[in-house]
Amino acid sequence: MTARPAPDEDHHVHSVFSDDAVSSLDENVRAARRRGLRVICFADHVRRDSPWVADYTAAVAALRPVPGLDVLAGVEAKILDSQGHLDLPGQLPGVDRVLIADHQFPGEAGPVHPRDIRAQLTAGQRTAGEVIDGLITATAAALDQVAMPQLAHLFSLLPKMGLAEPEVPGPALAALAQAARRAGARPGPGRAGPGRPPGWRPAGGQREVGLPVAAHHPGFRRRRSAAGAQHGQS
Repeated sequence: MTARPAPDEDHHVHSVFSDDAVSSLDENVRAARRRGLRVICFADHVRRDSPWVADYTAAVAALRPVPGLDVLAGVEAKILDSQGHLDLPGQLPGVDRVLIADHQFPGEAGPVHPRDIRAQLTAGQRTAGEVIDGLITATAAALDQVAMPQLAHLFSLLPKMGLAEPEVPGPALAALAQAARRAGARPGPGRAGPGRPPGWRPAGGQREVGLPVAAHHPGFRRRRSAAGAQHGQS
């Protein structure tokens, strides 16, 4: 069965625990209730050396219960390499969901900045097929790294490398969908960005092959702030 976005759920919300938001946990919960949401999943950025995860999940837990609203504590981590290792702390107390993100290209020796991949593509040192295959292979491997995975803004890295989502072959997309189902991956939203206007949703091709997708409400305030900088993640 193909997963469909639920308009009363938001599975990718940042708070001031991240470096790209200005809203507190409580402010986001109150905004979610005003909008009539049924589920909100926080997705604050972490690295392996993030020391504040326990404080973060405790703060989320302190907000519960919220009448009519399921509040989840998620963390967003980038894929580090081609083996699918994630930039996660060793302990994740109280975490309900791990969002797997393609912030940088997962190379064999570690993350590679997308501008470097773009330059290699331009110079003919890599092909588009090799890059797309590498990204999908690493993403599929990352799904097996955690017990509660969710795909975060899948393929948002492609435009930054000079590639486009229609270039992803159907069989490769179907293979990733199979890996997501096997791992029990939760729905994941898309993200606005180059070539993706605010409110962008994953392309129909992702749904056609059974990749789980979910709604994201871009109205939640998200930008770098002094409050979030203390937890700065990238």
